[in-house]
Amino acid sequence: MAVTGGASEDGTVVPPRSADRRALFRSPADFITRLFRRPAPEPPRARESEPGPAAELDCLRAVFAPQLLALAERHGRDTGIGADRVLIARGLIDEADYLRHLAADSGLALESFAGLGRDDCPLPDDTIHLAARHGYLPIATQGQLVYVVAPRGYAARRIARLIAAYPELRPRIRLASTADLHAFLARASGDVLARVATHGLVDRFPALSAAPKPAAHRTAASMARSKIRSKTRSTTRYLARLAGPLALFTLAPMAALTAGGVVLSLWFLLFTSLRLAGCFAPRTPQPHLSRLPDSELPVYTVVAALYREAASVAPLMRSLDALDYPREKLDIKLVIEPDDLHTRAAIARLGAMPHVEVIIAPDAGPRTKPKALNCALTFARGTFLTVYDAEDRPEPGQLRAALDAFRTHDPDVACVQASLCIDNTADGWLPRMFTAEYAGQFDAFLQGFSHFRMPLPLGGSSNHFRTAVLRDAGGWDPWNVTEDADLGFRLARLGQRCVMFPSTTYEEAPARFGAWLRQRSRWMKGWMQTWGVHMRAPLKLWRDAGPSGFFTLNILVGGNVLTALAHPLLLGEIILRIMLGGTGVASFASQPFAELYLATVAAGYLSTVAIGLIGLARRGLLREAWILALTPLYWICLSIAAWRALYQLLRRPYHWEKTEHGLARHSRLAAQRPARAAQHPLRQAGEG
Repeated sequence: MAVTGGASEDGTVVPPRSADRRALFRSPADFITRLFRRPAPEPPRARESEPGPAAELDCLRAVFAPQLLALAERHGRDTGIGADRVLIARGLIDEADYLRHLAADSGLALESFAGLGRDDCPLPDDTIHLAARHGYLPIATQGQLVYVVAPRGYAARRIARLIAAYPELRPRIRLASTADLHAFLARASGDVLARVATHGLVDRFPALSAAPKPAAHRTAASMARSKIRSKTRSTTRYLARLAGPLALFTLAPMAALTAGGVVLSLWFLLFTSLRLAGCFAPRTPQPHLSRLPDSELPVYTVVAALYREAASVAPLMRSLDALDYPREKLDIKLVIEPDDLHTRAAIARLGAMPHVEVIIAPDAGPRTKPKALNCALTFARGTFLTVYDAEDRPEPGQLRAALDAFRTHDPDVACVQASLCIDNTADGWLPRMFTAEYAGQFDAFLQGFSHFRMPLPLGGSSNHFRTAVLRDAGGWDPWNVTEDADLGFRLARLGQRCVMFPSTTYEEAPARFGAWLRQRSRWMKGWMQTWGVHMRAPLKLWRDAGPSGFFTLNILVGGNVLTALAHPLLLGEIILRIMLGGTGVASFASQPFAELYLATVAAGYLSTVAIGLIGLARRGLLREAWILALTPLYWICLSIAAWRALYQLLRRPYHWEKTEHGLARHSRLAAQRPARAAQHPLRQAGEG
């Protein structure tokens, strides 16, 4: 429907005809498109010569000094955003206070949402969550449709100019703060938003979710009969699957051991070969791009899912505040659980943070990080979105580096992954081993693997997405405890790619074995879930992701788990054959496939050492390379975690074992800061 009138790209108002105005207000989509679309970037000369003051500041002429308003207006032009958002983001005025001034100046009403419920909103259930995303909500009251708007971008400017030119529109527009709008949506549509967070993926792509299959509504008798039949069929299938291996082990135990050992060895070697190939693949050079001006930067959403992280909140916010990105274009979401009062109190102690929104995850479905991320995705305003963990310390330029990576690659790149690096290396042998492992993974293997244009198993943090593509893909799977790896393969199946880009986020590794074991077991369990989900229909996986995706899933994700599970079996095979041989190692060496078994274990150890050395060298941490001598011991720990994960997969598949953060005793970053600060020219000038 073509509608004349409304706000033009530069914020001026074109008079609408009365008939068009009636049609405009009958269509929420047309109204919001005309009034709140983001203007296209203008040439610098056009922005500098824009005449007249910003209309959104007229309501504050008697509140702030003219010099301050002029500064806000100039900064708004430089940033490409309304001057009101500058004042609010900088903490000079609260959003609710600003809206009171705007309402008094324009004659618009403020919406408190008192007495309003779900029945007052005409949007259907499957679209009501879009109101949170776009900042407007149609309300049916007294026989007419009223639009409640939480102004963003240039919306306040356009509303002020539109109402000044057409005062008869006042009864149809009301103002509300973002916090009040989101609180109303959470209260009135909590079930809908919870459904989106917990079942959004399974509703859209049921075959790509690890969620349990819902039981159909049936009578008790039919359910009992069905349960008996199901148990009978399950038992029959189970016995049929076991019949062959049991017969083989009974009639020819050594042949069975040999066949199993050969298969495991070959899979083991394929996994090792693929990792080495990634390490030695050429790294894609990153072209140098000119720095984007602030006015051309998009809104960027930063999400952190927190649970029992009271000690980590303040350091995390200091790291996010250090990001080289305009605060006016940062949309930070902190998602916490309903019963996590300590983390909520820690956030409150930080004071007012206008660019930060605290979201309470619904107490429905599994209590997992991906469910919390889906809650934030509903409210995300950014064109791009990234995820950080509570202990993360991203490099200040990471958001701009991610945008440069998107600018460099084709539009089919939906996600760019930064490197993760352990910061508390000196806390013990486990953090040291973790440091070598992460260096090999992110600075060696994945860097080269990205060059192959194959599906990338994402890390759980510092992955940057095109928000629209992420939503089209169904977000994260709340039923998968390694939502990152699963999402990487799902994007590949939907025709999207993930690549690495040169930036680093520093993380904390568990220093105690118990904490490390819980974290690694969760990872192993999630990789098992990911493999099981995507291998439900192997032929469809082959068609969707191609041969490269099929073999990457089976060799990389499946191999990661299988090698950890098989490691003690292969060692046991070697020991058993030596014992049965009667004459020790010499007898074992003469047995069939003895060289294969020894080569498999040796290749696993040596490849881990080689990949770790390459990664540590690229990270400048070769002084920590001695820890790789403990690789056999570390592999035994990995095997314990894998078998524990397999047990949990059968007993508690959706249980999320929390990793405790904020326990690090050492930090390379903290040690480097004083030296960097002392070398800073501004600091030297100030001290002089």
